[in-house]
Amino acid sequence: METPFDVLIKGGTIIDGSGAPGVRADLAIRGDEIVAIGDLSGDLSQLTATDTVDATGQIVAPGFIDVHTHDDRLLLECPEMTPKVSQGVTSVVVGNCGVSLAPYSGKNDPPPPMNLLGTKDWFRFDRARDYTEALGATPAATNAVLLCGHSSLRASVMDDLDRAATPGEIHKMIAMLDEALDAGYVGLSTGLAYPTAFAAPTEEVIELARVVASRGGLHTTHMRDEEDLVLDAIDETIRIGCEAGCASVISHFKVCGEQNYGRTHDTLAKVQEAQAHMRLDVDVYPYTASSTILLKNSIDRSERVMITWCTPYPEMAGRDLSDIVAEWGVSENEAVDRLSPAGAVYFQMDEQDLQRVLANPNTMIGSDGLPHDQIPHPRLWGTFPRILGRYVRELGVLNLEQAIHRMTGVPARVFGLDKRGTLAPGMMADVVMFDPDTVIDTATFDDPIQPATGISRVMTNGRWIWQDGQATGAMPGRQVVRAA
Repeated sequence: METPFDVLIKGGTIIDGSGAPGVRADLAIRGDEIVAIGDLSGDLSQLTATDTVDATGQIVAPGFIDVHTHDDRLLLECPEMTPKVSQGVTSVVVGNCGVSLAPYSGKNDPPPPMNLLGTKDWFRFDRARDYTEALGATPAATNAVLLCGHSSLRASVMDDLDRAATPGEIHKMIAMLDEALDAGYVGLSTGLAYPTAFAAPTEEVIELARVVASRGGLHTTHMRDEEDLVLDAIDETIRIGCEAGCASVISHFKVCGEQNYGRTHDTLAKVQEAQAHMRLDVDVYPYTASSTILLKNSIDRSERVMITWCTPYPEMAGRDLSDIVAEWGVSENEAVDRLSPAGAVYFQMDEQDLQRVLANPNTMIGSDGLPHDQIPHPRLWGTFPRILGRYVRELGVLNLEQAIHRMTGVPARVFGLDKRGTLAPGMMADVVMFDPDTVIDTATFDDPIQPATGISRVMTNGRWIWQDGQATGAMPGRQVVRAA
């Protein structure tokens, strides 16, 4: 008898990513697609499958879409993608915060924060298509959705990043951006808070965003300010989206510094007002500490600063800046100068603000993990199970259907990912199975490289990439482009 299914997942509770209530049902897969969902026990011919999996007591959901990552290099260097697949992620959006590994045609090592992804040896892709071809030649376990970084464009064509780009330089950036969109990139990202782009006027971004809008893409942004001037930064984001006619996403939506605690009441209200006349979305990670390069202007607003990597003193990774300052007997500024280039975790946000953003309708989830830090922020390994365990099961900020919708169906809609994000016949077979009673993050700031518990199986494009607590070695990931 010809086997009708390659995989049959039986007896689980299917939460399909649409926001609808979960239902107990079977799910059948042939090749890389879902072909049937329902009670498949009545037809004996359909019980025959190459791989039958008992999902009793498990949630069966679409694979999670991590909308904010810096996994550009990880996809090539560690294609098993263990930090992500171990927490149920099947698609990663890379090139965020204005930093994409490609395209980059600079002659030297990239400046901070671009160096979070590596040196010139990794920034070797002059064209976006060179990078997509590398992904195609050595696929990863997860799918990849690509953004073109504004800072990468600026550093490619400008000799001085502390000024606005000239019309000629903007023309060159547009040519590079066009080539990236031709290669299947879904949009542009900016990191206007960083030294590589802070001098860029709003008009420069609008010109690039117009190109993206004309191709049906979107603009994601690490805004110019997330502290005292956060409302002004949201206004700038809204202006860019409206004048360019471009769908927009505010990355890692938050307010920083104790003096700003509680201001998510105002920031969320401003976003909701703008949503009445434009496409504007937000993402968030479920932690009250951020992480990036070591920056003097981020220290004063932080209750604690922990070093995550350090080129001159690698032994300082994992230590608090205050302890290093005391040990060296120097000022904080001098310690930062000695430590740089380096990275840090900044404890600078309020738990109630975080919960307010999580409860906001359609807030997406992104890890913003930095996979090449020596002692990374635990969000790299723990983001999605932390949502399911802490914020769904323990605190009830979201229910299970809402949380899964924010991790799957919403990002698929926002980023235009065809046949992803929900479970239904004809959709691609990206699937995660987990135990709702035990799923939880185990990564901590002191011990961050730890896989979650409760994630039993993960599948990308019809092939299991995680089971029995380990990666399977399968590499079925693909570049995912926006639907036409």
